[in-house]
Amino acid sequence: MPTDTNIDRRTLLGGAVVATAASTVATATYAQTDASSLKGKSILITGCSSGFGFDGALHYARKGAKVIASMRNLPRPEADTLAALAKKEKLDITIIEIDVTSDDQVATGVAEAERLAGGALDVLINNAGVGYAGPIELQDMEATKLIFDTNVYGPHRMARAVLPSMRKAKKGLIFNISSQLGRVIAPSAGHYSPTKFALEAMSEAMAYELVPHSVEICIIQPGGYPTKVWVNRNELAKDLKDRLTAEQAAAYPALVSRMGTEDGTGRNTDPMDVPRAIADIIAMPAGTRPLRRAVHPGMKPQEAINKVSAETQIAWLGNSPFGPWIKAVHD
Repeated sequence: MPTDTNIDRRTLLGGAVVATAASTVATATYAQTDASSLKGKSILITGCSSGFGFDGALHYARKGAKVIASMRNLPRPEADTLAALAKKEKLDITIIEIDVTSDDQVATGVAEAERLAGGALDVLINNAGVGYAGPIELQDMEATKLIFDTNVYGPHRMARAVLPSMRKAKKGLIFNISSQLGRVIAPSAGHYSPTKFALEAMSEAMAYELVPHSVEICIIQPGGYPTKVWVNRNELAKDLKDRLTAEQAAAYPALVSRMGTEDGTGRNTDPMDVPRAIADIIAMPAGTRPLRRAVHPGMKPQEAINKVSAETQIAWLGNSPFGPWIKAVHD
């Protein structure tokens, strides 16, 4: 347990001695930060074959970052497209293979990313994820294992792989891509909410524990965006639907009939909202970044829960031996 109850976030992460002075310095530093530049940052991203991962790889590289874009099942056309765009624009993007459900590929891929970066990575973006549809009862173990292995164990594998070097360097930032559905629940989304709730809890626990090591965690909570995640979700949902017995399907007729039919085409929000938000957070000074960031131009129902959760954590543990860590994260 932490023993120095006088340590605040800026002391631990920003290197300041007096909290009030540190606040002034941090504000001034942020005002001078060029939020459009990520020059000198090394960024490893998972799930770069489409959506936030593909768009983000280009966005961060255009801002000057060294990007290591990972995806599974190489070679594949999406990797060729990303490589061609990077070559055309002279962007520093290297594509490597990482399937986040594979211990071996995670270890090998992170080692290669650190070699390319010349040491500890500055940023890890855990973007890879999958979705299903249908009632919880009808999620068989094949579906259950795949979604937890990808959405929860995958980010855990990746974090465990990058953290030793980040801790040694006393710096680093890990983004975990959650969802509105990591805080609120829509029926018939299968285990999507359960996995994102787990990711939220794991991320927050890590954020507290990593305060003494000057490594930060940021949870991104997107709303619905028209990305390929819906296409993949439909394919998985259709496969699951085909595995149902007649008796199982008859138990939830309305919900089962919808499985595999949501393709995201009715959504007109801009997926670039997420890479832009991430880039802005990377550009912030260490010690001032938020634990959570809701991203969507429309409703953000999770924000009320985020607020009361932070207040509850501080009220419960703020004066305990863990208090400095809790307050550091929520300050």
